[in-house]
Amino acid sequence: MGHVEAVSRSGTYTFSKPSQETIRLLAGLGVEGDVHLGVTVKHRGRVARDPSQPNLRQVHLIHAELHEELAEAGFAVRAGEMGENVTTRGLDLLALPTGTRLRLGSEAVVEVTGLRNPCVQLDNFQHGLMKAVLGRTEDGELIRKAGVMAVVIKGGDVRPGDPIALEYPPEPHIRLAPV
Repeated sequence: MGHVEAVSRSGTYTFSKPSQETIRLLAGLGVEGDVHLGVTVKHRGRVARDPSQPNLRQVHLIHAELHEELAEAGFAVRAGEMGENVTTRGLDLLALPTGTRLRLGSEAVVEVTGLRNPCVQLDNFQHGLMKAVLGRTEDGELIRKAGVMAVVIKGGDVRPGDPIALEYPPEPHIRLAPV
């Protein structure tokens, strides 16, 4: 079982999100006080294309192990600095199937909708970071390591140290794709 290592939010369009003692998840909306809160898309590029799209990116989760991998490659990245709301430890987020539900603490439940598609803002934060969060399988398939996106199924407060329990969707499982 994994746990929450850090929680973050930002009320403005900033790349990094300051760490908090607690965040409140609101069912069907996202993180209270976060700029990406809402039923419809809030990411600027997606709003420009079609503002009526459903917001499948209400909560961004990254595994703390990625920060350690990046540190070994010479990057200094702390929780929240890549825009995530929840930093986890002890879960292979990238291997979860679409539709997996994560119970964060005693109340909140999010459902994984897909992979975060890394963007050039990563390089604006630290040169070369975008390339560092991408990889290739032996077959040449692109691996996106910049975390997963989720929607809030059940609201509640989330804090560092909270346990994370998994509930897998019915089979057949669908592999995560960018959202």
